[in-house]
Amino acid sequence: MEIRKLISAAILASFMTTALNAQKSSAPGLIYNDPGLKKVVQVAIVVRDIEKSSRLWAELLGMPVPEIRTTRPGHEVKEIYRGKPSEGQVKLTFFDLGQVVLELLQPISEGTSWKEFLDKKGEGVQHLGFQVADQNKTSQALEKAGYPIIHQGRYDSDDGTYIYHETLDALGVVVELLHSDKAK
Repeated sequence: MEIRKLISAAILASFMTTALNAQKSSAPGLIYNDPGLKKVVQVAIVVRDIEKSSRLWAELLGMPVPEIRTTRPGHEVKEIYRGKPSEGQVKLTFFDLGQVVLELLQPISEGTSWKEFLDKKGEGVQHLGFQVADQNKTSQALEKAGYPIIHQGRYDSDDGTYIYHETLDALGVVVELLHSDKAK
């Protein structure tokens, strides 16, 4: 249990330091500050071998290896990558650490920000996810601040939407806006 808190605290501290340094240097202020941007809910690491990485993380965290699944083809989840429809898919798994979810992603096709990251940077933390209250307003504010949308789609469960903004150069990670649909 203690190791999970330490890992979460270290990841958050690293992100906050990077974000504050970027803000001091060149990042413009946002016109709209969604309250959801105050809490990281997901840390995502892109990996080459999800089975191996899952075993290593499970061992470190003292948890069982969670289910690994493959996402549906892009056309089924309205996936768009760099402005064009994508058929991109990824293998993924989630470790629920309480205050944050650790997501592991292994790209299995072209046409995704995950594959682009792996090709350019190798394995590592690709994005931080924030569950935002107003995804449209927050996304528009990020675009106006100079952070274009690079990847978006529906959750595989079709009960929410994700939007990735190109913040890697400015913040050291991609910012993901998560928004779940209202319960029916």
